[in-house]
Amino acid sequence: MADILEKIKTYKLEEVKNRKIDVPISDLELKASNADEIRGFHKSLKSASLDSFALIAEIKKASPSRGIIRPNFNPSQLAIAYETGGATCLSVLTDQPSFLGHEHFLISARNSCSLPVLRKDFMLDPYQIIESRSINADCILIIMAFVSDQQAKELEDTAIEYKMDVLIEVHDELELLRALKLKSRLIGINNRNLKTFEVSLANTKNLASQIPSEYTLVSESGIFTNGDMKELSSYGARSFLIGESLMKKENVSKATAHLLNQDLRKNI
Repeated sequence: MADILEKIKTYKLEEVKNRKIDVPISDLELKASNADEIRGFHKSLKSASLDSFALIAEIKKASPSRGIIRPNFNPSQLAIAYETGGATCLSVLTDQPSFLGHEHFLISARNSCSLPVLRKDFMLDPYQIIESRSINADCILIIMAFVSDQQAKELEDTAIEYKMDVLIEVHDELELLRALKLKSRLIGINNRNLKTFEVSLANTKNLASQIPSEYTLVSESGIFTNGDMKELSSYGARSFLIGESLMKKENVSKATAHLLNQDLRKNI
């Protein structure tokens, strides 16, 4: 996975370089300042997790390890299905080379629902944060395995400037210690081992106790059932990022409601 991250970093640097030429940062800043009103991502998670589980439902067309996840891929319909099923927030993959994502997927999904949306991509330049706000993203992702401490600070500071929430993703204890030095109180623990690709809920269980109580903990990857969520909730996780297992279902709204043990929402 380390090699994969390096490969992604190489093409992402080139991608950002080219985008800066195509769209000067001054133009992007103007567009971002005129973007739609922010929907509170972290606030929604905290509210939903008070008496239930908060679900960040992911819209992902493909992945390097799985290939095409959902051939019949319609971000707008998926957003509506997730909201109808009871999701709290959305996560939309916009990385194209590795995940066949696109910014238009996020725009389409957000325009089709009332949920706050995370732009899930590999952020390493403040330009990408401003770009995220310009397409109406409400939250951005910082992957600690992908950036230095200084990069993480610059990314977070830019997000705060544009009033966006920041989900900081960690995979091990060292990354968690680095994440706790940042301002965001929203931390995601990825249960996927970046070296072996193996997924184990033990990762959340092992790291959760080191996260202060004032933080919101999101458990990511390897969560398939309400039972999995109940198991992890005993370790402090009440917010979950889930995508692939739901994306593969024919009826996404029913699968989402079943996962959350609730009825479909009416009159969305």
